[in-house]
Amino acid sequence: MFPINDTEPNRYGSFPLMTITLIAVNTLVLIGEISLPDHILRVVFRVFGSTPALLWAREGAGMISTITSMFLHGGLYHLAGNMLFLWVFGRRVEDACGPGRFLLYYLLSGASADLITAIAQPQASIPGIGASGAIFGVMGAYFLLFPGGRIRTLWIIYIIPAWPKIRAFWFILYYLVIQIPPALNSYLNGVQYGIGYWAHLGGFFACIFIPLFLKPEAFARYLSNVSV
Repeated sequence: MFPINDTEPNRYGSFPLMTITLIAVNTLVLIGEISLPDHILRVVFRVFGSTPALLWAREGAGMISTITSMFLHGGLYHLAGNMLFLWVFGRRVEDACGPGRFLLYYLLSGASADLITAIAQPQASIPGIGASGAIFGVMGAYFLLFPGGRIRTLWIIYIIPAWPKIRAFWFILYYLVIQIPPALNSYLNGVQYGIGYWAHLGGFFACIFIPLFLKPEAFARYLSNVSV
């Protein structure tokens, strides 16, 4: 089940400047990665990716890697999946926040993802890269602000594609719940996955701060239990 687009209109504007900018920057960084030899790229991932063991040992790029790791990806499919989710859910969240506030919230979500991962897996030695932690924060914000929004999704049922609209509440809840079993397995049994499940949960946790980043009108509507 993959999101295709958010079918609901924006309320305050029409051009998601920061969402498009983030997609462009991530794409340019991947192009730069592809141009590097493999041995250099491994060094880049180790230094500028976020590795909990190195963070606690105060080695590598330290807190700088919290930011830089959000813009590194492991390949085209990794980037495409993350940017698809960012486009689908980022547009309306940015509309409610404005581009500047949206960027700050996005970075906060990525930092939250990094912090929770470092706490849950302090001995992890695999560099964490990718925007998925920050994007789960954006999904969490959408979850709180627009739970009734409709997300057009792609389903493959017996090789037959379908494009139903699903309430954002259920779509995001599904993606949140499936992170929990592997996250618990990694915490309890020390399993290291190639996917940052704790980063996803940590990024989603940042959604509790989204009211602080809303435009004044959107914030007033949110407090009044009116559609943002």
